[in-house]
Amino acid sequence: MWAEPILHVDMDSFFVEVERRRNPSLRGVPVAVGGVGPRGVIASASYEARRNGVSSAQPTAMALKSCPSLVVVPPDHGLYSEVSAQVFAIFRTFTPRVEGLSLDEAFLDVQGLRRHHPSPGVVAEEVRRRLRSGLGLPASVGIASNKMLAKLASEAAKPDGLRHIPASDQLEFLHALPASSLWGVGPATLASLQRLGVATVGDIAGIPEQTLMRHLGPASGRHLHELAQGHDPRGVEADTEAKSISVEETYSRDLEGRAVLESSLLAHAQRLSGRLRRAGLAGRTITLKVRFDDFRTVTRSHTAERACDGSREIYREAIALLDHLEPERPVRLLGLGASMLEERSTSRQLELGDDGGWKRVEEAVAGIRERFGDQAVGPARLARPGEERG
Repeated sequence: MWAEPILHVDMDSFFVEVERRRNPSLRGVPVAVGGVGPRGVIASASYEARRNGVSSAQPTAMALKSCPSLVVVPPDHGLYSEVSAQVFAIFRTFTPRVEGLSLDEAFLDVQGLRRHHPSPGVVAEEVRRRLRSGLGLPASVGIASNKMLAKLASEAAKPDGLRHIPASDQLEFLHALPASSLWGVGPATLASLQRLGVATVGDIAGIPEQTLMRHLGPASGRHLHELAQGHDPRGVEADTEAKSISVEETYSRDLEGRAVLESSLLAHAQRLSGRLRRAGLAGRTITLKVRFDDFRTVTRSHTAERACDGSREIYREAIALLDHLEPERPVRLLGLGASMLEERSTSRQLELGDDGGWKRVEEAVAGIRERFGDQAVGPARLARPGEERG
């Protein structure tokens, strides 16, 4: 049995690195993903930007003052969800025991691989290699005997590194960390601990449990006492695969008229189909999201008997949902999503009267787009006058 079977994998500056993969000119310069308007907020910052005072949840205006050379890229959450599904697909090629914490981090219990690999460190290096070679993305990995220590180890490994905490060294590692490192130590709890003379986790470990309970309350005191001793009994709780993939766009000018909405939905169906295909997925439920010019937002969904991934099928579902909505006000945001996902390899019955011709056409179009980009080929309806493709 491995004494340290828990991995915490944390993708480094995930949103930024996905954008850099799409636009290599962003490599090596301070980059942030976030809103660019007067109320914009930073969602993710590169390490170059962090060294210049930029941080997540910081107003974009403040970030630009701290780092005038900062390149701010608007977020593409649909793309991040798509790439996240690919990341988790790689995790699950190692073990089914994967517990996602967010789009870009997860716990993996790799105890079951002990007959196939010499150590959990070898597994962790292979996970990092697969993420880098398969997706072009860096990740930091922590290895430890439990979830708390594995997460702290991955934080210590950043950026783009690996940290293995042997069970024999875990208290030495843990006790040297600042008290704020422990889960549950927010500003109020930290202030209470500081009044007790606490600076490090080791200081917490040296305080009797009853004293902590008296000053912090029974639940919090007992909780921190256990964590400071390196105890975390929680196991990795395997979750399901990606729940949905979506695309949406907020328009600089509101959309008006049925024909304009249909063309926009066709473009969305093309994008959503591409993302499903690249993730190897298909969805049974298609959801239409509409935000009007007064910011009222409505959604409509339909669940079919079989999953779809083709743009033609998705577009047909979207138009049917639009028929039920019939928006009368100008539209500022339009989105399409697919959920109830299943592996695309699952056989699906053809529609009545469909000999597979459209499926073959879409497969060919998908191959061209994969090789030459999404603008290489598409429906004639979406081509602007005078525009040539290819």
